[in-house]
Amino acid sequence: MFKNHLNIAWRTIKKDRLFTFIKIGGFAVGIAACLLIALFIRNELSYDQHYANRDQMYRVVFQGVLQGEVMKSTHFQLPFADALQSDFPEIVKAGKVNTIEIFGAGKRGFRINGERESTFEENFIIADQEAFDILEINLEQGDATTALTNPKSLVISKSKADKYFPNGNALQQTVFLDNDTSNPYTVTGVMQDVPKNSHLDFDFMLPVEDNYGGWTNQNYFTYVLVNPNTNIQELEQKMSLIVEKYIIPAQIKRGRSESFLDVLRTAEYKLQPVSDIYLKSDLKMQDGLKHGDIKFVWLFAAIAIFVLLLAIINFINLSTAKSANRAKEVGLRKTIGAFRNNLVNQFLTESVIFSIISFVLGIVLAWALLPTFNEIADKNMVLPWSNWWFAAVLLISALLVGVLAGLYPAFYLSAFRPASVLKGKLSIGSKSGKLRSGLVVFQFTTSVILIIGTLIIYRQMDFIVSKELGYDKEKVVVLEGTNVLAGKMESFKEQLSALSQVKSVTASNYLPVDGGSRNGNTFMVDGQDDGGRGIPAQIWKVDYDYIKTLGIQLQKGRSFSKEFAFDSINSIVINTKMASELGLLDPIGKKLNNNSEVFTIIGVIEDFHFKSLKEDISALSLVIGKDIGSISLKLEKGNPADALASIEKVWNKNIPNQALNYTFLEQEFAQMHNDVRRMGKIFNSFALFAILVACLGLFALSAFMVEQRRKEISIRRVLGAPFKNIYQLLTIDFLKLILISICIAIPIGWYLMNRWLEDFAYRISIGWEIFLTAAFIALGIAVLTISYQSVGAALLKPTKGLRTE
Repeated sequence: MFKNHLNIAWRTIKKDRLFTFIKIGGFAVGIAACLLIALFIRNELSYDQHYANRDQMYRVVFQGVLQGEVMKSTHFQLPFADALQSDFPEIVKAGKVNTIEIFGAGKRGFRINGERESTFEENFIIADQEAFDILEINLEQGDATTALTNPKSLVISKSKADKYFPNGNALQQTVFLDNDTSNPYTVTGVMQDVPKNSHLDFDFMLPVEDNYGGWTNQNYFTYVLVNPNTNIQELEQKMSLIVEKYIIPAQIKRGRSESFLDVLRTAEYKLQPVSDIYLKSDLKMQDGLKHGDIKFVWLFAAIAIFVLLLAIINFINLSTAKSANRAKEVGLRKTIGAFRNNLVNQFLTESVIFSIISFVLGIVLAWALLPTFNEIADKNMVLPWSNWWFAAVLLISALLVGVLAGLYPAFYLSAFRPASVLKGKLSIGSKSGKLRSGLVVFQFTTSVILIIGTLIIYRQMDFIVSKELGYDKEKVVVLEGTNVLAGKMESFKEQLSALSQVKSVTASNYLPVDGGSRNGNTFMVDGQDDGGRGIPAQIWKVDYDYIKTLGIQLQKGRSFSKEFAFDSINSIVINTKMASELGLLDPIGKKLNNNSEVFTIIGVIEDFHFKSLKEDISALSLVIGKDIGSISLKLEKGNPADALASIEKVWNKNIPNQALNYTFLEQEFAQMHNDVRRMGKIFNSFALFAILVACLGLFALSAFMVEQRRKEISIRRVLGAPFKNIYQLLTIDFLKLILISICIAIPIGWYLMNRWLEDFAYRISIGWEIFLTAAFIALGIAVLTISYQSVGAALLKPTKGLRTE
């Protein structure tokens, strides 16, 4: 019997090649899309799942209320981790990690003892031994219990050890950072490479050597390992005792005002599971680490489900639409004694065969598209062929989808009455089923929603790229690794400034892009007591040419000048946002303090974006100070390649033992929004998948309708019906369904994309023109899809349609 089912299925496949191609092709496209999305979601959800004790690992998060607004931070004082470990028995270990460049993390020059040239490396972090243990660093060489206990220790990854010590003997080797030969470091460990799906990305670990950190400076992430079965909520409540016991006494000693202490008393400490850091971190935390977005995970999961549903809908639509063509087969088989269960098994067998073929083609298609998808998503995903469950899941899915997709057609077709079938009474009803119409509406509603999403994401990305930022990022070259210059910085700047291709030069690693240094303080108008309005603000160390080089606009007062000696001591320039938050209508000449220094405001600059456009502009101040982590050059008009060649000559003259490493500020800005850009490209790609599947279904249905009405069309042509009337006859019903889809999709699309745009502090407004454009695109796609068959039918010679009559 099964062999007979296979033979009939094979004859059906050969008989209706177009419909078979669309059934299998639609399924394959849907399966490929689902498989790629599943790989992406699996990768996103896998972040920080490699820790053996992940259920006991947490990162501490601070929450406080300032002027009615909840503030969040992940940076803590140097002694904070030690206090947690000593004061709370529930905490087994508490460790600290620093990723701030001004403390020696981030980017450093790296040179082996005996080598002449330094290499610029980027992934340094600072950590103590407790953090080393909590993060479960596995050493291939060295003693894990003492790897970071000694000053001037260095733990490097295996990939970096293989790069710099190809003989395999990295342990106890001496290296120099930033060409500082007076402070050699010793390699005390070679660790396994940190997994790519980790929220912390590093190749070098340095020990904590902060001799000045107390209870008033917050620079460290704090990780804790708690005892099993610890009540986390109770522990969080107890941790607030740290404020009264340590932090407030230290701040009183520093001279903080009572209003500042009141803010501290609102402090709460939350324990964030390490496995939540990548996908579920609040933007307000500003931890500077890489993050995904759980909302995108759910969005792509929904798209995967919808694409598969569209493919299944095509299958059901085409199977029921072809029911008239198989009605006589069903009637004859029932007449000669076939039972209904035989017919159900026949149609389910056909459905499962279609499903298996589609899964095989879908897997091949996913495998072929995976390199392109990896490039778009910036991932390194592979199909898990070696995992035993992969083949099992695919086989079960193929069988399950085949059965589910074939259930309705099987029971629908097997229920035909032989007498009605053989009298030809089913052919008319099969032309226009309410179910098929409803499924077409569902397909195109989904497609229109995705078109709306694609248009809005594109416009938001274009808005980000073209938005006025408040500074000039064009033709600004950033030279990295210049902290090796030390006392030669001014001479180096003068040599660069003398180049004809260079307009201006500034030395500061505080740049308005990700990767630049950051330093937050709390400021207050000097002389105000407990009623003072202390605010958090950035304080950036810059030189005299910083404002000019980056093209930042001065609103009031003046910029820094070497003509005023006190500018290098206590002058400060603030942005408009900071002046507003401090309540200063006329800020020039006013004094500010951050409880360690008093500054005089000499100028107010226009607000400029120094964070992602997902975040609002915040308070910022500039002071004169030495920070030589990078140098930025504003180039004159002309060929940048010529300027770079001249810059490299000056570089090699001053830093002969380190290769020039540079980037453009414009590129750095674009990289800030790479995550959103990547997600947009992924969304657009799968939207095209969904639209393609929907169009395949519409194409097949229009072809079927033409086939069913071929004789009617021929008779109309014989009676003189013009091309226009025939074309309208075949398209008008479909276009009505598309218009219904558009009306349903517009409010849904508006709601979903409005929610997505809420993540951006600076966003486009969703205007009616977006929905009008989406409607025209959907109608255009539908008309083109239908027209191929409709035009051919309208131009058909009547003799061909009636030759059998």
